[in-house]
Amino acid sequence: MHVRMNAQINLPPAARVIPSKPFLTRVMMLKILLVLASATTAEAEKPNILIIFTDDQGYGDVGCYGSEQNKTPRLDQLAAEGTRFTSFYSQTVCGPSRSALLTGRHPIRSKGWGMPASEITFAEKLRGAGYQTACIGKWDVSNRKPIIERMPNAQGFEYYFGTLGANDGGGVTFHENNEKVGSTRDMGSLTTLYTNKAIDYLKNRRDPEKPFVLYVAHTMMHTIIDASERFRGKSAGGLYGDVVEEFDYETGRLLDTIDQLELRANTLVIYTSDNGPWNQDKYTKKKKGHPAGSVFWGDAGPLRNGKGSPYEGGYRLPCIVRWPDKVPAGRTSDAIFATIDFMPTFAALTGYTVPSDRRIDGIDQTDLLLGKQESGRDHFYFQGAGIRSGNWKYLKPAAFFHNYAVEDDRTKVDELYDLENDLGERTNLASKHPEKVAELKELMSAVEQSDRLRPEDSKR
Repeated sequence: MHVRMNAQINLPPAARVIPSKPFLTRVMMLKILLVLASATTAEAEKPNILIIFTDDQGYGDVGCYGSEQNKTPRLDQLAAEGTRFTSFYSQTVCGPSRSALLTGRHPIRSKGWGMPASEITFAEKLRGAGYQTACIGKWDVSNRKPIIERMPNAQGFEYYFGTLGANDGGGVTFHENNEKVGSTRDMGSLTTLYTNKAIDYLKNRRDPEKPFVLYVAHTMMHTIIDASERFRGKSAGGLYGDVVEEFDYETGRLLDTIDQLELRANTLVIYTSDNGPWNQDKYTKKKKGHPAGSVFWGDAGPLRNGKGSPYEGGYRLPCIVRWPDKVPAGRTSDAIFATIDFMPTFAALTGYTVPSDRRIDGIDQTDLLLGKQESGRDHFYFQGAGIRSGNWKYLKPAAFFHNYAVEDDRTKVDELYDLENDLGERTNLASKHPEKVAELKELMSAVEQSDRLRPEDSKR
């Protein structure tokens, strides 16, 4: 006789077993405990996220990226403990760089210094996923003004301490959350101050039972630089070298705190910079008001030009990522990776959903970070200037440069470079590869389309 295993068997009333109420109560309690345990496990698996973001630090300013002058043992150690990315892109100036990082959207959409309150940041999404969120340092996406609905508290950060803008005039005003809390003209105190605030957050402000994201955006090494007395005059690189080496030391203090609090194993640490170095005579010779010896001159290494330029020296930055036993240690990756990728990558790691009502330019780079694949982005867009796809980079004749970065001898023609063989962008191959120029022009045009959410607009 064939019996269907999923058939219902009707027993006579006398044969039925009715569970007692205490038994049912125990079963219900067991189910609740299992759900709670599952939720607790999931919460424990969510990584803490620490972003260390410097200002105007060049690709060649760090030892592990080729500097023979600046001593950066803690960043070099971080690279040995994690992955060092060599084709990592931010933006070419500070406000646009921050809006791109926060939203996963190119500045043509996220609007840079003028980032509107309607933009959605990764902090807002992480709060919804159960994270504590803190921002310390330079904000720079509310037009450098205390516009409440565009300040950090309104954009997802539960705690904020820092300055809403830059230190171009040699001074900064601090806000704690939405309240003004003082100012200073002691630029040499800022790196230590921000580090102290970050350490205080980790030790005293956060709930140790919940995951956190801590975004530390330093003012140094922007324009009017200075180091504390402890570091001033100690490096081989002048005052700029002093500032770089103090930043390295203070970063070490912050990482040591992560270790002391036993957070190392489950904390994703990302170090990078907002844009390339200010290394142009046009700016430094016109800049007024610098204290003696404080003119900055960062190092772009083998890259062409610097801040404000669409050449590699303006956009390509050092980036180191550490997450013990998750992100491979001692690895170097030349895959294309960018700050705009943080939003969707954090979504994959923490469980939130990226905004679906607008165009997101970033892609999920989880597999790249975890060493499961070696490829990254297919392409990267340079605002108002050009695009890179694979090893090929195109710049249009009227590529946008900030005034101080304009190369007076640059001929306004199509430019095409093979970055694998010409990282310094010296040999223009546009005339030899017109089909590649046409292909990249079309790709650039697709990126520059509006926020319309058509499938073809979301190609990355």
